Formats: sequence, C-alpha cells, structure tokens
Amino acid sequence: MNTITASTAIDSIIIEAADPAAAERFYAEAFGLGRRIRVRATDSPSTGFRGYMASLVVSQPAAVRRLVDAAVAAGATVVKPVAKSMWGIGGVVQAPDGSVWKIATSAKKDTAPDTGEIERIVLLLGGDDILASKRFYVEQGFRVGKSFGRSYVEFENQAGAIQLGLYRRGPLAKDAGVPEEGSGSHRLVLVGGGSTVTDPDGFEWEPAER
Repeated sequence: MNTITASTAIDSIIIEAADPAAAERFYAEAFGLGRRIRVRATDSPSTGFRGYMASLVVSQPAAVRRLVDAAVAAGATVVKPVAKSMWGIGGVVQAPDGSVWKIATSAKKDTAPDTGEIERIVLLLGGDDILASKRFYVEQGFRVGKSFGRSYVEFENQAGAIQLGLYRRGPLAKDAGVPEEGSGSHRLVLVGGGSTVTDPDGFEWEPAER
C-alpha cells in the first residue's frame, strides 16, 4: 500500500474545474485563501453532490456574513442562508465550479470588530463506511482527535494545515443542504505527504511541493 509520508496533513486542496480561470477568480475574490486553494482544469464527468464539503471557521457572525456576501458577489449560489443553530451561526454556498462551502462560527453574537481572518479550514469527506476510511487514514499516520462511531471522525491537525474530517455521505449532504445523489469525479485533489494515494472513497492525494 502507498503511504502518506512526512506530513500527515493537508497542505492545500486542488479544485478541478471545467473553467479554471473563472474558478481562480472566484476563490481570490470570495475567500482570498491564496495557495491553500488551487485550481486545475478537468473535463472529468461529475454530477450532483461531489461527496465533500469545505468549511471556513471564523471567530464571529460578522465574519460569516462578510464571507457569504463576498462569495455571492463573486458568483456563488446560496444553499443555506446565514442563520443561527444550536452550534452557532453559519451559512452554505455553492461555488460556480460546483463545490460546496460552509462558513460558520460557534459564537452567537459579535464581541469585537471583524478582523478578516479565517481561523480554520476544515475539509469533510463523505463516505459509506466511516470505520474503513478511518482505518485507512490511521494506517497512513493520521491521529484521531474526535470519533463518533460509524458517523464522524475528526483528525488532529498541524498548525497552518487544512483539517481533515470524515462524515457519512448522507448526513454530510444533509448538513450541506444538497441532495445526496451524485456520480463521477469528486473533482478534488488533496495535497500533502510524499506519495500518491487514493482513499477508500475515491479521494485522491498527491505529494506536497517541497
């Protein structure tokens, strides 16, 4: 089995898009994440839900609203309007390339000026057998931070890296606010470690640039 070596973390992600120039403009204007989000051209067939959701975690509601507004201005579609929940405040948008993004905070109200900072980027991968996927990543060297049986796994994260989590596909689609159905390419590549590898749910990794 190929293994992820040196860095058991996501250095960046590559969004594959039919119009990479448009996708690059969107991410620069909407989120400003620099090299952590890259774009690559593809013509691989992909329909419906792509099996993952990326989350931007911020400190307070003002930042959630700012990022959602910026995404919509750059061309995103609102899937879930910004609203309160038992966990905090958040909203979900779908980028023009088809990827789904959640912007959220655990804070219920603003306590200071919006600094413009994003505290964490979390990538949730949907799967049918979470225990098998968890076992795969543990074998690669990832350390489990939180685990809830067959439903959810969150791995420990390195400073500055994109955090990885696993979630059953159906509940993940429900959380994202989109239908569960989808087929074809994930149109996503995770960058990190030193080897090329594919996880049990078909998500591809490629080596980080050193």
